[in-house]
Amino acid sequence: MSETVIRLLQPADHQPLAALMVEMQGHYAVPCPPVAEILAGLADLPAGVDILVAVKAEAVLGFASACNLYPGPGLKSGFFLKEIYVADAARGAGLGRKLMTALAELALERGHRRIDWTADADDAALLRFYDGLGAAASPKKVFYRLTGDALADLAGR
Repeated sequence: MSETVIRLLQPADHQPLAALMVEMQGHYAVPCPPVAEILAGLADLPAGVDILVAVKAEAVLGFASACNLYPGPGLKSGFFLKEIYVADAARGAGLGRKLMTALAELALERGHRRIDWTADADDAALLRFYDGLGAAASPKKVFYRLTGDALADLAGR
C-alpha cells in the first residue's frame, strides 16, 4: 500500500488538485469556476504562493495554500494560510495535521516567524483542530474583506 506524501505542488498534480478544488467548492456550497479556469490559475500561480499537497497513489487528498507576508514580528517574514482542505473521503486520517506540520517546517526553513490564518467562528470542529495544533486565537484582531462593488468603488471604477 502506498504512503501519503506531503510535498510542494508539481505540474502533474494540477488535474487532481483541480478536481479536489471542485469538491471543496461544493463542500462550502459556493460557486465554482470551470475546471479549465482552475487549471489556468494553477499553471500561473502568483509569485509568493506555495501549495502543499497530500498525495497518495497520484491522488491529491488534501492541500494547503499559503502566501508569503512581510513584515511580521521583528520585521521578519511569515506565511498567511489561505486555505487548507482535505477530501471528504480522506478525513479523520490526520492529513490536515500533516499538511499543517509540513507548512510549519517550510515556514521555518524559509526563516518565517509565524503562520497566520482565519477560521469560521461557528465551525467548532475546525476550531478544535486548530487549538489541537497549539495555535492561539487572536481575539484582538478583526478580519476585513473588500470585494465586489466595495472593491471597485475604492479603486475608483
